Amino acid sequence: MPTHSETRTLPYTAQQMYDLVGDVAKYPDFLPWCAAARIRRVTPQGAARLMEADLVISFKVFRESFGSRVLLWDEARKIDTEYLDGPFRYMKSNWAFRDVQGGCEVSFFVDFEFRNAVLQGIIGVVFNEAMQRIVRAFERRADALYGGKS
Repeated sequence: MPTHSETRTLPYTAQQMYDLVGDVAKYPDFLPWCAAARIRRVTPQGAARLMEADLVISFKVFRESFGSRVLLWDEARKIDTEYLDGPFRYMKSNWAFRDVQGGCEVSFFVDFEFRNAVLQGIIGVVFNEAMQRIVRAFERRADALYGGKS
């Protein structure tokens, strides 16, 4: 259903941005609508690390918890997320980070659908704005951690 894809160049290293996005436990500190985060476990999975995490999303009168499976590809600096359980019919997202002149290129893609038709309808109306707010929140977090001016 709703999908969002975006590529940005930021004045940080690919490693800095990879570390920031991969630090799921810190999401409640800066991400809009993220009320809580819990890391269930992190285990090696071939060339990646597999993180299972729970997030609590709070939006208007809705408060939902969901689990996700996060593959952290340290060497490639990529992050793939799949939905495990909670309010979604499905959810997938991908992040990729690569160094470029003057900083790094950050690519983000998300595709999801809620089981709850009312919540899906509400999100559908504000989806693009919500995704832009989330991306800006990561940029502001990078500014705070690494001293930039995004």
